[in-house]
Amino acid sequence: MNNQLRRNLRYRILGTNLRALECLSLVWGVSGRSVVKKVSRGLVIDLRRKGLKVYGNLFLFPAPLQPVCLTFLAFLACVLTSCAPNLNLTGRSKTTYVGEGWANNSVNAVIFRKNSLVSRGDTQFVAYYDKDMRVILGKRRLGEDKWIIKPSPYKGNAADAHNSISIMVDGDGYLHMSWDHHGHPLRYCRGIAPGSLELTEKMPMTGKVEQSVTYPEFYKLADGNLLFLYRNGASGRGDLVINRYDKGTKTWTQLHQSLIDGEGKRNAYCQSSIDRNGTLHLSWVWRESPDVASNHDMAYARSTDGGLTWEKSTGEKYALPITMKSAEYACLIPQKSELINQTSMTNDESGNPYIATYWRDSTSMIPQYRIIYHDGKKWETISTSFRKAPFSLSGAGTKAIPISRPQIMVTGRGDNASILMIFRDEERGSKVSALVVPHLKKKTWNVRDLTEGSVGSWEPTFDTELWQERKVLNLFLQNVQQVDGEGKANIEAQPVYVLEFDPQAKSQQEYNCQSHCIRFYVVSSRKDINIRTVFTISSYRTM
Repeated sequence: MNNQLRRNLRYRILGTNLRALECLSLVWGVSGRSVVKKVSRGLVIDLRRKGLKVYGNLFLFPAPLQPVCLTFLAFLACVLTSCAPNLNLTGRSKTTYVGEGWANNSVNAVIFRKNSLVSRGDTQFVAYYDKDMRVILGKRRLGEDKWIIKPSPYKGNAADAHNSISIMVDGDGYLHMSWDHHGHPLRYCRGIAPGSLELTEKMPMTGKVEQSVTYPEFYKLADGNLLFLYRNGASGRGDLVINRYDKGTKTWTQLHQSLIDGEGKRNAYCQSSIDRNGTLHLSWVWRESPDVASNHDMAYARSTDGGLTWEKSTGEKYALPITMKSAEYACLIPQKSELINQTSMTNDESGNPYIATYWRDSTSMIPQYRIIYHDGKKWETISTSFRKAPFSLSGAGTKAIPISRPQIMVTGRGDNASILMIFRDEERGSKVSALVVPHLKKKTWNVRDLTEGSVGSWEPTFDTELWQERKVLNLFLQNVQQVDGEGKANIEAQPVYVLEFDPQAKSQQEYNCQSHCIRFYVVSSRKDINIRTVFTISSYRTM
């Protein structure tokens, strides 16, 4: 915020001084415009370098009038309300442009990318397909806007949204990559040196059950070694394979060819997480056929030794492989419930698992987001109710669905845990949205949007390692379009961004707010995606 505007926003109203606090986003100066939104009462003031226009509740002011207009806004807000509602989702946010990526379907923005972004130390890596279906790699120093971009020698069939790219960095700093799988032979390579974007030639891992790979996912263990999970087989008749990488010997070992056995009748669609103690958690739905409508139930297992042996939440050891009969169930959900597969899970600081998904109750046609979690004693479920539009899941292939699968993050532990769930919903304009449960004990929630513009068929993926270490959320962001059943939209390449959001950071200096606290959004526009952050105009007594 420039000095003149800051000075002009100091004034005396209702016996107190009001001052605009410093906005810490990239708003001022971006595209020559800023938007300030009043949270309560729906007041919207849009400050742009244009002539005065008024339509609905949106006002456009020339730059010289900005201080006067903000003064009027603050005065009016003080009259209308003594204190604006307290937002549980504040924090700082910004976007960083990376490059132009394939957007004819959702292959760059499917939720099962583990990972699209990954950090080690102060270096962050990114991967995506460009318009020519070529794998593009990039890296930057965390917090900086400039990316080093390097096209790789590899391509993939980006026209199939299953064929996503997954990356991870091991404890020695080597980048690992797997890409272009939907029942295909394994495609895997790694960096030639720590921190390098130059890759080796394609290589096998173990040479075992590597001919029909789908959904490759990397996970980093506490010792810096890696796990690699994938489905061997096809939808409705596949098994879960787990490999482990030793960074010391730079070799892979196969731990399980069939950890979860569909018995030739079904397959498990999984999501995983590793808690702060190094325990690997796994949850899954069963699918009885290629039809997504046959998804049912939510099962659970965990491993305290890096994926070798497995147990239930009670500590009871599993006899392997795990089958539908032997599995522990966190929640029983019948078929034809619009239950989605492959969502996300995480853990609180005590290691308790949290699973985000959606389905509909038998008495409703509207699927709602749900959070299934273990409180240390038993399984519980938080059911939301903000969605109003029905839809149905049926058929095979990648679906064009009006809502995204959710990503979940948790801070704290037990009853004091806080939940952040990221999603996209057509009802909300297909924006990037966040559901917040501030205190698990109360089980109350609220929803806020993190973008102003639509992100199409985007699903959230994020830098898991950065979140685990610093509790800072970096999302891979791109406006993509998915046509039902592996269709291909006719659109040009779209910008790839990283949305950087720190939900725990203060978006302004701390002042002693007393009788009048007015909170505003400040929104910046960058090409087609607008990112909002928060600052406050607070009343305080002069000393």
